[in-house]
Amino acid sequence: MSTSSTAEKIADAAQAILVGEGAAAVTMRRVADMVGVSPMAAYKHYPSRQALLDAVADRAFRELAGGWGRRAPDGPWEDRALGLMEDFLDFALGRPHLYRFLMTDRRERARRFPDDFEAGGSPFGMLVVVVEEGMRAGVVRQDDPLEVSLAMTSSVQGLVQLYLGGRIGLEEDDFRRLCERTARRVLDGVRN
Repeated sequence: MSTSSTAEKIADAAQAILVGEGAAAVTMRRVADMVGVSPMAAYKHYPSRQALLDAVADRAFRELAGGWGRRAPDGPWEDRALGLMEDFLDFALGRPHLYRFLMTDRRERARRFPDDFEAGGSPFGMLVVVVEEGMRAGVVRQDDPLEVSLAMTSSVQGLVQLYLGGRIGLEEDDFRRLCERTARRVLDGVRN
């Protein structure tokens, strides 16, 4: 097994455990067992559990960014913005453990607003681009694109937290419709 493929297999195994069971279930020993290497071999590629989890976070953000925005790549501004929200819901509801790890768990290398968000490299950056386009087209009133994007996402993220925590008693389809109504209310607030 080559060095790079072993490192990738270790990260794949860690991500599979994380997606299925959450970050707490990821241990170097368990990951090594899944890959068929010794725990010491796993540490050769990732010097700590945290380094492995950081690598999983980086690759998960890249994977997410690569898949977002395909639902409504063209067309009216609102359709594009709501399409990104649907992509977000697909991620959050489809992989709740990964969502919590990336979006709400305290992590040393977690992205922080505003600096890390200005740098791009995440699905959030796609919304910033859509907001900037909306401002240039006169659909969205002129304001700080980063803060407008944050305002547009915060309410739906809050609803997702409540839903995943069992605080919203709706079936998923009804919950998605609640999120869309909420997002439309926010969009009405930022429109020109």
